[in-house]
Amino acid sequence: MLHKSLLFTPGPLSTSLTVKQSMLKDMGSRDHEFIDAVKDIRNGLLHLAKVSKEDGYESVIIQGSGTFAVESVISSVVGEKNKLLVLANGAYGERIAKMAGMHKLNYEVLRFDEDTVVTPEATAQFLQQHPDISHVAGIHSETTTGLFNPIEAIGAVCKKYGKVFIVDAMSSFGGVAMDMKAMQIDFLVSSSNKCIEGVPGFAFALCRRTELEKAKGQARSLSLDLFDQWAGLEASGQFRFTPPTLSLMAFRQAMRELEEEGGIPARERRYKTNKQVLDEGMEALGFKPYLKPEIQGHIISSFLYPADPAFNFERFYDKLNKRGFIIYPGKLSKANAFRIGNIGQIFPDDVKALLAGIKEVLEEENVSM
Repeated sequence: MLHKSLLFTPGPLSTSLTVKQSMLKDMGSRDHEFIDAVKDIRNGLLHLAKVSKEDGYESVIIQGSGTFAVESVISSVVGEKNKLLVLANGAYGERIAKMAGMHKLNYEVLRFDEDTVVTPEATAQFLQQHPDISHVAGIHSETTTGLFNPIEAIGAVCKKYGKVFIVDAMSSFGGVAMDMKAMQIDFLVSSSNKCIEGVPGFAFALCRRTELEKAKGQARSLSLDLFDQWAGLEASGQFRFTPPTLSLMAFRQAMRELEEEGGIPARERRYKTNKQVLDEGMEALGFKPYLKPEIQGHIISSFLYPADPAFNFERFYDKLNKRGFIIYPGKLSKANAFRIGNIGQIFPDDVKALLAGIKEVLEEENVSM
């Protein structure tokens, strides 16, 4: 029995004690210490994406969850005379399409099955057939299943056809080495409570400045106006509306700990090791993965329910929960599956403990594998 819960989810994630402790000091939104922290975070995020202000990139922090930042970008940068293509092979691509509809954008959706990747070939063909497309939005790590879409290849297609490329890298940024410029990404969106291992409270958009400047005056929301949010941060270092001060202080500490670990390459190695231990252990227990190995990312893994009618996911989930292991239900449309995250402040020994807990629960429930 664990003395604490471990989150094997795609976020929020388990965080270090020192990240939690960094929130113990109350912080005013106009304090110099806080304003300096925000500046450090904004510059640090660009560094993690291997770009900088000098290269022509900007970092914009948005209060709220990752979805807030995605909607901020979508509703701000796609103008009335523009047209958006949404690449969807899961719930998060479909969420962008729903945003586009809510904001009455001119848009199209190119859909793929949730167990297949978005292909650059199909994207190129669609763009050839629809030359009026100006912006393309896609998902890097589609958390519905855990697959990785070939973002760099899709970015090359967008560059070839002169399209603005928007990437939801929510559950991957910080846990996967990404060069924003080399990948031809104009807007990259992620959040505080993913692979950088902070706590919930804000998200961020990393933006090519020339494209961000085009968003001036065309936002469809006051609070989600990406350009005005950036302009305010640039002018005074302060937010237009109340910022999540303690979440930001926790994030600064989390960024320090990422650097101490050895940066994104070291964190990526740890997460990949977690996945390897998980995959081998689940296979030994008799579980089948939902995705083919060649498209499965290392952020989160999906496993099919056992065929035995004795398996009940709610009881399985609750019994693991009582043992201190929090996993994630499935979100699939055509299969019964559950998900286990490999990210956050968890290590291979934690994964081994989870596997032991899964074995115990299966035995308790008399589930035949």
